[in-house]
Amino acid sequence: MRKLQHISIHNFRLSNDQTMSLNLTYQVFGQALHTAPIVLINHALTGNSNVTGINGWWNDVVGDQNIIDTQKYTVLCFNIPGNGFDNKEENLINNYKDFTANDVAKIFEIGLYTLNIGTIHTVIGASLGGGITWHLAVNNPNLFENVVVVASHWKADGWLIANTFIQDNILNNSKRPMEDARMHAMTFYRTATSLNQKFESQKEAHFYAVENWLQYHGNALKNRFQLSSYKLMNHLLK
Repeated sequence: MRKLQHISIHNFRLSNDQTMSLNLTYQVFGQALHTAPIVLINHALTGNSNVTGINGWWNDVVGDQNIIDTQKYTVLCFNIPGNGFDNKEENLINNYKDFTANDVAKIFEIGLYTLNIGTIHTVIGASLGGGITWHLAVNNPNLFENVVVVASHWKADGWLIANTFIQDNILNNSKRPMEDARMHAMTFYRTATSLNQKFESQKEAHFYAVENWLQYHGNALKNRFQLSSYKLMNHLLK
């Protein structure tokens, strides 16, 4: 994995006028900064800055001779502060309801300024990262030559707000918050038709196949993610 690098940000003013200091971490892949066109990738809800290489979550897209070719581009990815990727408890964020997606976009803007980046070939964001990408593009219309948003609308609709509200209640009230919230989330990442096509009413041992699938994803997330991180990422969706 490429070295995780850090930028210290002091007295950042949130949208609600509160100020706080935080640590912004990032990774760079491919060509060195300022030697090639830059592609900025904004990660999804449970993602992180490790977009390619060992355990890279976007290896099918980013890498040597891939669509985002690391032989041609500098690939930069920031971690949303509080996502827990640096494994430092002191950098987790508990006052998650004070943050907005636009706050995260402004934090990323500080990161770009600190790295002396004035032009970006392409910014790409998927899901939650797509929402942050919308804010970056609106705030900085001359910074990006190309804007690519995947599976993300420019604003949260009623359906999304309703589901993030349910998720927040599960995360704060369930005896198994991570597992239960993730299982619920898996059902609205897919349509009823796609779930029926994949599982129908198949059984595996004493459980339905879809139940085993949900349990697997709930347990998998619990083993690699922090509860406070999930609360923050879910909140940023709306």
